[in-house]
Amino acid sequence: MNTVERWKQEKHPLDVIEDVERYAAEELSFEEIEARAGDGEWERLKWAGLYAHGRQDGYFMMRTKVPGGYLSPEQAEVIGEVADEYATAPEEFGGEEQNDIWGDAFLDITTRQDVQMHWIEIEDVPEIWQRYDEVGLTTVQGCGDSARNVLGCPAAGLDGHECFDAQPVVDAVSEFFTKNREYANLPRKFKLTITGCRQDCAQSQINDVGLTPARREIDGEQYYGFHVRVGGGLSDGPRMASDLDVFVPPEDTVEFCRAVAQTFKELGDRNNRGVCRMRYLVQQMGAEKFEEAVRDRCAVDLPTRGTDLTEGYRGDHVGVHDQREDGLKYVGFNVIAGRMGGDEFRRAAHAAREYGTEDASVRLATDQNFLVTHVPEQNLGDLLNTPFARKYQPDPGPFSRGAVGCTGSEFCNYGIIETKNRVRRWAKALDRRIDVPEEINVVRMHMSGCSASCAQPQIADIGFRGETVQVDDPEGTTNEEGDNIVEGMDFGLGGSLGADNEFLDWVEHAVPADAVIPALEELFEAYADDRDNGERFYEWCRRVGNDRLRAVMQRADANVVGGVAHGDGSGRGEVADDD
Repeated sequence: MNTVERWKQEKHPLDVIEDVERYAAEELSFEEIEARAGDGEWERLKWAGLYAHGRQDGYFMMRTKVPGGYLSPEQAEVIGEVADEYATAPEEFGGEEQNDIWGDAFLDITTRQDVQMHWIEIEDVPEIWQRYDEVGLTTVQGCGDSARNVLGCPAAGLDGHECFDAQPVVDAVSEFFTKNREYANLPRKFKLTITGCRQDCAQSQINDVGLTPARREIDGEQYYGFHVRVGGGLSDGPRMASDLDVFVPPEDTVEFCRAVAQTFKELGDRNNRGVCRMRYLVQQMGAEKFEEAVRDRCAVDLPTRGTDLTEGYRGDHVGVHDQREDGLKYVGFNVIAGRMGGDEFRRAAHAAREYGTEDASVRLATDQNFLVTHVPEQNLGDLLNTPFARKYQPDPGPFSRGAVGCTGSEFCNYGIIETKNRVRRWAKALDRRIDVPEEINVVRMHMSGCSASCAQPQIADIGFRGETVQVDDPEGTTNEEGDNIVEGMDFGLGGSLGADNEFLDWVEHAVPADAVIPALEELFEAYADDRDNGERFYEWCRRVGNDRLRAVMQRADANVVGGVAHGDGSGRGEVADDD
């Protein structure tokens, strides 16, 4: 049994929720918390949705779960208010100027439809929880070895590409697992996605459990339900999910997901923390044996597969779109790297209420963007003219539209490089400097600050994972030994989800950060000259091959290949995003 498992045996992780109330009442410091409960408490606090900051002692990242990304205007307003009031840096860490771009009191939309805030102090958590309770929000099990936020299509119930609205199923599964002690101590994090959407917006191929729309004849009648994929995931050892020969009726979805969790709970590895994710269990057993184990533990008899209704992969919902109802629109706003001010998020909630119908909502998407729904066509112009809408425009350039960034070294102790500011600067610079073929409206550029995959770099056109890089430059030495250590990254190309899904290839390693944009300029110049008609960037990268890609990158007037990887991060804080 590994150390984390021992900590969970010593005290059930959900018991930490009551402990937080006591720590807050006594205003305990981090040192006092550790003295009272031991160093395992930092792990257990994840079940309360709290991560200790990597570098700022005494402060937490807090993760708010948003099943399927759905927020009522009231819920969105409370989230914005909490960020504005509590996610504030103290003066010793820069106060309102602590971030060059966003300043202070911001929130991050994550790749798992969660909301993260920083600078949270333990004494403020009970007040935040009380305000959340009033509108039906929670941070419980936002982190930890249990079922995480359940993903869904952010346009559930709205869009014509949908077979049926799966949001009620998302809510039911989320409700079953949240605060359920029986399934709150799994071998590792357990990630589910459920969608009735034909375009797999919720990324079933890279989740532990992915339910996608299907149709099957049962007793002479046609029924809609779900097909199942299991064992997908990223980080180290990335794996595309395997199909099971199962059809799950909507009313049996909770029981099916419980049976999968039971299988993982009983058979998953609790010794080696490095290989205890469910994808390793599926890989080890094989999909057929894993299915048998799930069926043995499931209280309902599940039919075999029917007709699959997934048609492809839709990476985002940015832009103005028609809803099913005549005269209504939903608008997808572009939030580069997912970060925005709490006050701005509150204004988005106000706009949904002011310009939408009584059914209006704010929806979070897996690409770190958000939607405002149920907008009558006559109100659209006024909505798009609001200050927040002009800033988070629904018609961005292709690099801004596809930019995703994890927390990075700013707050995450595993983060080797800074990400959020860099992604925003780079996306805007690339939109100015590179002419992308007119029919290409998005280039997916994802940056993770370390080898974890919180920003999902493996499925992007262009993926980065952070490195510290040693370069040969005596004039730029940074220590007595004459080393020049700079931020850099492994540089990957050619990833995608969908019918032609592949993880990208890491084409070049330890590229100094200042060489990346020149290398991309060379790549896109070659792409524009060489692409076949309609060929997307990731398709071109696969076709021409890595040797050609390296040769093109090395034409840049920059030190693309002159670096060597150097070190990584460690400490009390842990990964502060949704890998």
